[in-house]
Amino acid sequence: MTWQPVSGNIQTAWAKDVSPESVWQEYPRPQMRRPEWLNLNGLWDYWITERTEKTKRKQEGEILVPFPIESTLSGVKHPLEPGELLWYRRSFSIPESWRGKRVLLHFEAVDWETSVFVNDQLVGEHTGGYLPFWFDITDYLAGCGVQNELLVSVWDPTDTHWQPRGKQVLRPKTIWYTAVSGIWQTVWLEGVPQTFIAGLKITPDVDVKTVRVKANLIGPGTGSDVIRVRVYEAGECVAEGETENAATEITVQIPNPKLWSPNSPHLYDLEVTAGEDRVGSYFGMRKFSVEGGHLCLNGAPLFQFGPLDQGYWPDGLYTPPSDEAMRRDIEMVKGLGFNMLRKHVKVEPRRYYYYCDRIGLIVWQDMPNGSKAVSEVSSTLAMIFGSHRQDRNYRYAGRKEAASRQNFKRELQELVDHLYNFTCIGMWVLFNEGWGQFDANETAQWLSDYDPTRPVDHASGWFDQGGGDCKSLHMYKLKLPVVAPERKRAVVLSEFGGYSLKVDGHLWNPWAEFGYKNFDTSQALTEAYLDLLNMQLKPWIAAGLSAAIYTQTTDVEIEVNGFVTYDREVEKMDFTMVRQAHKELMG
Repeated sequence: MTWQPVSGNIQTAWAKDVSPESVWQEYPRPQMRRPEWLNLNGLWDYWITERTEKTKRKQEGEILVPFPIESTLSGVKHPLEPGELLWYRRSFSIPESWRGKRVLLHFEAVDWETSVFVNDQLVGEHTGGYLPFWFDITDYLAGCGVQNELLVSVWDPTDTHWQPRGKQVLRPKTIWYTAVSGIWQTVWLEGVPQTFIAGLKITPDVDVKTVRVKANLIGPGTGSDVIRVRVYEAGECVAEGETENAATEITVQIPNPKLWSPNSPHLYDLEVTAGEDRVGSYFGMRKFSVEGGHLCLNGAPLFQFGPLDQGYWPDGLYTPPSDEAMRRDIEMVKGLGFNMLRKHVKVEPRRYYYYCDRIGLIVWQDMPNGSKAVSEVSSTLAMIFGSHRQDRNYRYAGRKEAASRQNFKRELQELVDHLYNFTCIGMWVLFNEGWGQFDANETAQWLSDYDPTRPVDHASGWFDQGGGDCKSLHMYKLKLPVVAPERKRAVVLSEFGGYSLKVDGHLWNPWAEFGYKNFDTSQALTEAYLDLLNMQLKPWIAAGLSAAIYTQTTDVEIEVNGFVTYDREVEKMDFTMVRQAHKELMG
């Protein structure tokens, strides 16, 4: 049986170009590039067993990696229950040119608890659904030019457990969407020298016109190899530095630095060498800060305006159908005149942030929420009357188990480490609308100390604890207030709008819909949106509002409040009028 998408839901135009031979062939790690790599995406064998009975197969066949098993593009479209294990298998061979090298096996994202075997030997385990991980599999291989077997098992409890999971639920409704399980980003191999660069930490400092680079080396030569850093602009080396101490950060002076901004997203190329290893990277010179109660970029106040972005697709769910499709979403946001977006309780593939760096789009990055969500009654009351509930009641937040709190902090630190080098990341968002919120002030302070280069929104929407760098408000249905900035904290409207329009023929479910204010025509929706900006948002901006985030980029499942439909086929507003309104607003 040949692979094909499972019918039953709408799809994007890019779905027709997906094939086992062409699926996600792009290099997945733009900030640390090497030439020798091998893509393992394509058709894999899969089967499902009980978690407690691993030998009896309940279902089996072929699955198209890297699409999650619940998606149509996986070719399976089958839910994974909390008591089940999902298994993957494929064979691979190592090129002869890699003989004498270490071989690293990379998973860009697998949700949630993963065990990896090579040639029937356990090489490692990983817990977490959103971030890359890798294993050195050199000692488990049968050799170059011969077949090796890769076996992966995954357990994903979705919303029956406390782990970070974002909007995923087993029974989707309203603002809660289809679950995503197993492999959902690229799987790949690379050959590296015996001593290799395992990671980079790149810190631009606009105030002193430098960039600091720390290379993490692994291997027998870590104490002897000279590490060199070269900065390039338009192919010409403009600055360089080196160290013989692998533990030392290299500081490089940048002559007459060109600053990165949404209007001028200038990037410098970077080359780092250590012994036989060499990687390519890049960075932008920019500074995010809060000064006098205002969000600033490069020392000057900048009003940040953009959409809430869920990162869901009707055909791939968490996984865009292609790199081009993913890039087009970013280009649409930028083309509408926005200078930022809020990536809502999801982490995207690394190439997503690379495109935001290149195009000049600031990203507010949410930590994916987990544990206990606030009830619909509580959420309505909080939206109408506000709330300052303290977040030390761990039981109320579903955080009674210490393991839940420890795991959240571990995955948060890994998220910050993972995205630290991307120029576009301009805000960390810890908790959204009270989901699993605990110790927000303490966690925000830890985060500010751990990454002092970016502001922190400690509680987006409700249950403000007075900490972080923002007083962060969500306003739906009610008229927007005018709230002045605080002395040390900026005021941000981190969600508003959510105006809805159903477009027949482009609906996930024609018999269900969710939105905050419904309209019958594109003209009526456009007029209401422009009125919201001109009559309600503008006065608040004049009073010192630092940012506004409109819900949302696209429709998502039964939510029909996007600028475009879920399949990205229909522009639901008059985009010419919207662009002009945004230009006037930003001006």
